Amino acid sequence: MSASVSPAPLAIDAITDADVEKVVALWQRCGLTRPWNDPHADIALARRRDNSTVLIGRDAGAIVATVMVGHDGHRGWVYYVAVDPDGRKRGHGRVMMAAAEDWLRAAGISKLQLLVRRENAQANAFYQSLGFEESTSVMFQKWLDGRETTPSS
Repeated sequence: MSASVSPAPLAIDAITDADVEKVVALWQRCGLTRPWNDPHADIALARRRDNSTVLIGRDAGAIVATVMVGHDGHRGWVYYVAVDPDGRKRGHGRVMMAAAEDWLRAAGISKLQLLVRRENAQANAFYQSLGFEESTSVMFQKWLDGRETTPSS
């Protein structure tokens, strides 16, 4: 029988200019980037307004986890939930999701939603362990810059 893992203490802060390249590198190591989404542009957009941010988790000064969090005034959303592959199973993902939830509660947002690719069984299991339920809604998408929708976008 395995012992339960208690969340490791992380220092949580909003991303700074000095963190951007390290965060992008972490997202790439975690397989979160896609050719059609520029992570630098995503970070810049999240930092542009007060309804979104990128939170980073540091362990002994090193960036080991992230979550991009924001809201539309009604629903909160998270993206780029990342934990350094060498530091997984230490509770960092749970800590980052709790930080995102706290950030949204402080903004007066009471519902959190996120998107997970169907084939990502590990991520699906993680979010279910945090109390998330699969929605009955169908998601539609449309590129506003005129490009064709890619099969896995």
